Amino acid sequence: MKMNIALKVCKAIIKVVGKKRQSLHEPFFGRKEIYYLKKSIKNNSVSTYGKETNKFENIIKNFTGAKYVHAIINGSAAIHLSLYLAGIDENSEVLIPGLNYIASTNATIQLKGTPHFIDVEEETLGPSTEKLENYLKKITIIKNNKCINRNTKKIIKAIVVTHIFGHPCKLDKIMKICKKYKIELIEDAAEGLGSYFRKRHVGTFGTMGIISFNGNKIITTGGGGVILTNSKKLSKKIKLISQNSRISHKWKYEYAQLGFNYRMPSINAQLGIAQMKNINKFLSSKRKLYQKYHLIFKKFKDLRIMREPINTKSNYWLQTIILNKPNNNIKNEILKITNSINIGTRPVWNVLNHNKYLKSYPNMSLNKSNELAKRIINLPSSVALCQKK
Repeated sequence: MKMNIALKVCKAIIKVVGKKRQSLHEPFFGRKEIYYLKKSIKNNSVSTYGKETNKFENIIKNFTGAKYVHAIINGSAAIHLSLYLAGIDENSEVLIPGLNYIASTNATIQLKGTPHFIDVEEETLGPSTEKLENYLKKITIIKNNKCINRNTKKIIKAIVVTHIFGHPCKLDKIMKICKKYKIELIEDAAEGLGSYFRKRHVGTFGTMGIISFNGNKIITTGGGGVILTNSKKLSKKIKLISQNSRISHKWKYEYAQLGFNYRMPSINAQLGIAQMKNINKFLSSKRKLYQKYHLIFKKFKDLRIMREPINTKSNYWLQTIILNKPNNNIKNEILKITNSINIGTRPVWNVLNHNKYLKSYPNMSLNKSNELAKRIINLPSSVALCQKK
């Protein structure tokens, strides 16, 4: 039975992607990217102070509707800077979904803060708002306009919500919880370029939001990301601190405060400018690919293909199947067969507190996170699967 299901799933994937080698997600490049990169090199505009970075920021600003956009060297650095500006320190806790990428957890620890793991829900793979509300009622008290953890006596300063595989989480309910419990919302929209909640781009709801342009994202700048914010005050701080807090001067090197060398170089921004010219085509291709997978997997009784949650428009960054019941044997067999023939599938991340160095950090019951980790498989999702050069 196990083998039959696994083989059927693998054959279905091959029908969509073909028998040739397929990575999980590859960038898509055409002539524009080569032209723009050559132009950047010809003009010696490759470093952190070139005009291309400003141009790229304006393109992302117009696309997302954010008031302010700052281009950063990568998404992880963007999260680190966002948490730094949120004031995370040794007296702080950050709520982080247990089924998640590692970046927000590592950034919290780097700032001497405490990651506090919360459970997720099945529909969006984002935070379970009902469980979170009940949990906060039990373990916190609001004192001096701060959310205090009764058990640790630390301030729960922020929550980092991740829009998993490009699917927006329930931002309306999360924002209500944040307002009630005096918790700052930071959106990890690393995977969310082109995704919307109630017709508003993800990453623009929280105090800050981040987007990644790593090589495996819908568009890439090689390495790179942005911080979005609608706060003028925060925007000024991000601009200063991401450039080593250097005070602007033609030749002097003076610094206002602690800062980081996090500004995106112009040559990376130039690649992003070229990529953004095709963003609508890329997003259209993603939806076509979802439809292909949907048509073939709708006949399966043992699993479902993940679709965009209600009230959202997803970019469908990673196409994802979810087994109806937890079954590591079937999941691993599918992964083994597909990867043995060079078709790139992968499981979802390990639940964060399963990592040895994270076991001692506080967490609520992570039952759903643990269950979903045994059910989720990401499928080949490259734009090229439905795109012609």
